[in-house]
Amino acid sequence: MATVNVESDLRIILWIQAIRAFLYGFGAVILGSVLAASGASALEVGLVGAAILAGMALAAIVVGGDRSGRRRTYGALLVILGVVGLGYALTDRIWILILLALFGTMSTDANDNGPLTTLEQAMIGQAPAASRLRVFGRYNAIAFLTGALGALAAGGPAFLHQVWAGAPADRRWFLLFPIGAIVCVWLATRLSGVMEIEDRAHARLERSRTQVFRLASLFSIDAFAGGFVVTVFMVYWFSVRFGASQEVMSAVFFAAGLLQAVSSIAASRVGERFGLLNTMVFTHLPSNILLILVPLMPTLPLAIAVLLLRFMLSQMDVPTRQAYIAAMVDPEERTAAAATTNTARYVARPFGPLVGTALMHSVALGAPWVVAGTLKSVYDLLLWRTFKKVPLPD
Repeated sequence: MATVNVESDLRIILWIQAIRAFLYGFGAVILGSVLAASGASALEVGLVGAAILAGMALAAIVVGGDRSGRRRTYGALLVILGVVGLGYALTDRIWILILLALFGTMSTDANDNGPLTTLEQAMIGQAPAASRLRVFGRYNAIAFLTGALGALAAGGPAFLHQVWAGAPADRRWFLLFPIGAIVCVWLATRLSGVMEIEDRAHARLERSRTQVFRLASLFSIDAFAGGFVVTVFMVYWFSVRFGASQEVMSAVFFAAGLLQAVSSIAASRVGERFGLLNTMVFTHLPSNILLILVPLMPTLPLAIAVLLLRFMLSQMDVPTRQAYIAAMVDPEERTAAAATTNTARYVARPFGPLVGTALMHSVALGAPWVVAGTLKSVYDLLLWRTFKKVPLPD
């Protein structure tokens, strides 16, 4: 019966992930349009983005203790997601958007979404060890796929304005968030007690504390380097370097989302055959070399081809990383472990764009690509050296 409950619960989590990722992919594009239409300055846009990342980090810390129960906390965060989305639909005042972002349920990415991701990773960790990696692969594939569809659907309101002058303002489309949140809350109420831990009083890092902290410190290096080459930077760089249009880059990143979805599924099979750590390191390392090669390409088609090859490999470490953390720690430590490693990533990530921008202006236009790829390669080698002899309990 427990196995049946776990399988049913995992399906529910995947459905919730699909809805959330679509909303985040859709909302990221709509938010950009809203801020641009309201006349927000570059500083104000940066503050909103920083508040979203800061809120994700703070909320991930709060849920790490598992004190209120996973299902109750999960449902509460989904309710907050709907309330925040409603707030974004009703106003474009920057200080209100920043305040709402600090609740931690908004996201700039379809995948890796703060406290909700932390809880989902912990609950998916309840899956049997033999199938856990495959579930994480599907979990991430769904996020990339539906997030890409959400971003694509975000072009609909702009088209609607062209054919119907009375179409709702862009910010009104955030009303999809409370609608989606209601569906997600209903689904979350159907989760069984199998998703909970037996002893909440000991839901903290104990046996695995040292190893998790080592992982978190290494993950922060990867996240910091990844901040050099966020989507906004890549679109800007391709525009300046090759004159690439917005339509071309939109198609590129939609294709990238599809490739990431496929690679997430492939990662489970590769991980089962070659091991979690091997897959994390030896798929990520060549993707970093490709990252370095992008600015060296002489033409737009070649640069796009190398970038897409990089996307095909770069996310294969995500489901394997999540499965690796779940396997390394005890069941009651999983929420705290996910919160610790995710928070390290969220805290480090905002500094990447600042350093990357400085490099671009003071060194060379393509410098962020090279430095990011180099730092990420260092991360891979340190990860391999540190954990290659660490056995997994499973």
